Formats: sequence, structure tokens, C-alpha cells
Amino acid sequence: MSALHHETSEITAIILKAAERARRETSNEPEAAFVNRAVNWPVACEVGPGLEGAIACESKVGYVNGTKGWLVYRGYDIFDLCAYSTFEEVSYLLIHGTLPTAAQLRDFNRRLVGYRHLPWTLSRMMSFPVKEFNAMAGLRLGVSMMRQRLTYRDSESARPEPATAIGTDEDSIPMEVRPYGEEHAKYEFGPGKAERPEDARKTQDAAFGLEACCHLISGLATITAAVARLREEKLPLEPDPELSHAANFLYMMTGRRPTPLEERIMDVALILHADHGMNASTFACMVVASTLSDIYWAVGSGISALNGPLHGGANEMVVRTLQEIGSPKRVNAWFNRARARKQRVMGFGHRVYKAYDPRARVLGPLAEYLARTSKPAGRLYGVARALEDKVIAELGHSRKIFPNVDFFSGIVYTALGIDPGMFTPCFAVSRVSGWTARTMEYLENNRIFRPRAMYTGDMNLRYVPVRKRSGKE
Repeated sequence: MSALHHETSEITAIILKAAERARRETSNEPEAAFVNRAVNWPVACEVGPGLEGAIACESKVGYVNGTKGWLVYRGYDIFDLCAYSTFEEVSYLLIHGTLPTAAQLRDFNRRLVGYRHLPWTLSRMMSFPVKEFNAMAGLRLGVSMMRQRLTYRDSESARPEPATAIGTDEDSIPMEVRPYGEEHAKYEFGPGKAERPEDARKTQDAAFGLEACCHLISGLATITAAVARLREEKLPLEPDPELSHAANFLYMMTGRRPTPLEERIMDVALILHADHGMNASTFACMVVASTLSDIYWAVGSGISALNGPLHGGANEMVVRTLQEIGSPKRVNAWFNRARARKQRVMGFGHRVYKAYDPRARVLGPLAEYLARTSKPAGRLYGVARALEDKVIAELGHSRKIFPNVDFFSGIVYTALGIDPGMFTPCFAVSRVSGWTARTMEYLENNRIFRPRAMYTGDMNLRYVPVRKRSGKE
């Protein structure tokens, strides 16, 4: 156990208590249909709109059991990782597949420390009006700038040779053959590399390897912190090589070195958000990477997907809702009005979980802990507890609606001094570990994604010249 964990043993105790309660309330059997079984392709499954229920790939990175409220990274229960691990160690676990030895973790940390310094990227970002951007637009810009510096792939000399290209849709031809298509697409090709230009610096990698993953894990934290500073018309801060990933992130955002307790709680929040199955942003990353675009572009697509209000931003709305309610005494009246208007109560329910979100089981007690010393968090938490009790009483047992990760994370971030406009970029700072891990895993047995659509339009229409069209067709 690290020195930080010894200094923050009360946080460990809070997490272990949440774990005990979760294990007492859930059974121990995984879903037999989705765990520890050989996959014989093609797979028959029920698919809903938006590919809901579709099986797109195999993965050893993570597992979510929504019925029982489980979250597992590489076989390790999320409660154990939060209690005993660190975000750096969890990132190594997700990417490499095993927990690191002490020497491997030291080497991994050394690389993360080195990649936090992005002076070229930050100087280019400062030439843009970042203050006028929303935070996610600033993050997307920063990743593009970082990509230009850290890989030669944008140079003209690295452009793929036209002779090696295939037609826009030719790779999908065999998949159109019923019922399942051919084993391999006729025009498939392997994950070839562009030749490194002679003038490319030795530090510029091929944008697909493990070093690129480290670039992105470190870089997103630095860029997000810089965006937060620039939005407040402050200069970005250099990272401190003596600080952990979580502590550096808070320091570079707020300008204040966090206490050990604040560092530990930020670290736990990063662990909890690191991976969560085949969610929209993870799938976006994998789709882009499957075309043999590089991992910087793939992560950029994940950021773009996370920017959408159906994926990111809910914890910011939770904080606004709690501020709007204002007092625990006003919860009942607010909730009754919301239900009468059929208004969604932000921070409750989940596309996957039909039980209490395990991440909320950890973040709830941590929000309560921080509320004791933070007045803003204290006011929010008092309203949140009253609202949680009301929603569970009304909808918990009948409709399986419970708090999700967003209900308490905004309170935690508020107590740590993070502006609500930066909540979604904080999500990306954590999730980049899962994005890169699942992308690298998929590329080991890559096949370009190519689902089909059910055509419901007209057929056999006859073309009418424009001069003869009446507008009634």
C-alpha cells in the first residue's frame, strides 16, 4: 500500500464499507450468456435501435453487470481497485492486461511524468480564443495540437500511397452476402505503417503503440487543466514531477497543491470513470481506429461523442438541479412538479444499471465526507440526500431507478474546486485509459466496423425531369 493510502486510511475505510454493503445486496453469479464462454462467430443476438444488445467484439478489458450492479476491470472488482490501487496502476492494468510489478509501475510513472510536459502544444493553444470555446471544444483542439507534435502522421510524406488504398465501401462487399458474408473481406488489408519520414524526430512514434497511449493519458490531463486556466484568463501551469497524476491534475487546474485527502479522492474518481463497457464514446474510438486511422484521431472521436448531452454533462446538470431546488425542505414539491411535467430527474437511472450504480456507492459517501468541510458541497449534499430518498421511495423498487455515477460526482468535483463547466473534460481525463485500452485490444484482431441499416424507403420510383415536376410528388 502506498504512503498516500496510509495517510488517507479513512477514505479506504469508506470505500470498503461501501463494498461490504454492495456485496451484501447483490449475488455472486455473473451473466452466463456474456462471461467466460467461447465466442463462435457469427453470434445470434437480439438487436435494438442504436445497436442496443448487439455483440460487436470480444474483450478482456472490463465487464459491467447492470442487473447486479457490478463493475470489473480485467477481473478486479472496482471496490478493491478504489480501496487499494491508484489511477496510474489501473491505467497500466487496463492497457497491459495485468497489474504491474513495482519496477514496471516505476517505469510507467516515469513515462507519464515525462509526457505531462506539453509546452509546444500549450503555446499553440494559447493562440486560439479558448476562453470563448466550451471546455470540450478546447480539449478537442488540444488533442489535435498534441497529435501534430507527437506523431509524424500529419506530414505530407506520411500520407498513404494511393496505390495501397481501397474503394470507399469495397471492404464491406462480402458482408452484404446473406446470411453472414464471407470469412474475410475480399479487399481487406493488414495494419500497415507509413514509413517514418527522414526528417521526423526520433521521439515521434507511429501513433498506434503503447507510447501513444501514455502520451494521451498524460496529455489529456495537462490539456484539460490548461483549458480550465485559459477559460479563467490565467496562464497554464507546468506539472510538478513530484506529484501523482491526480494531484498534478488538481494542481494544474486550481493552482493549489491538493491535500493528501483531496488527492486521494480525485484519484478514486479517476479510477471509477476509467472504463465502462461499450459505451458511445468508447465505441466511437474503436470505429475510427478500425479504419486504421491512428489512436489520436480515435480518442478525438471519443471526445466528440462525450461532448453530446446524452453521454456527457449529466453531473453538471445535477449540480444545477440541486442548486435550483435549494433546500431539502423543497425536494418533495420540486419532485412532484417534475413528475407532473414528465421531467427527467438528472443523475438517476442508467441505460445499463438496473441496480444501484457501484460508482455511486463509492462517490456518495465521499461526497458526504467532503460536505463536512466544504460549504458549497455541504449545501448540495443535503439536497441530494433528500432527493435520493424521495426518488428511491417512488421509483427505486418499482422501476429499478437508483442514483448513477453522475448524481454524486459533481458534488465531489465542486468540493475539490473544479468549475462545473469542466466536469465533462474531467470524465475524458479518466476515460482515456479505457478508450486506449479497448482500442489497442480491438486492433489485435481488427475488422472494420460495418453494420447494416434496414431500408424502409420507396422502391422503383421513376425519374421525372425538373421541368415536369408539379411539387405534389
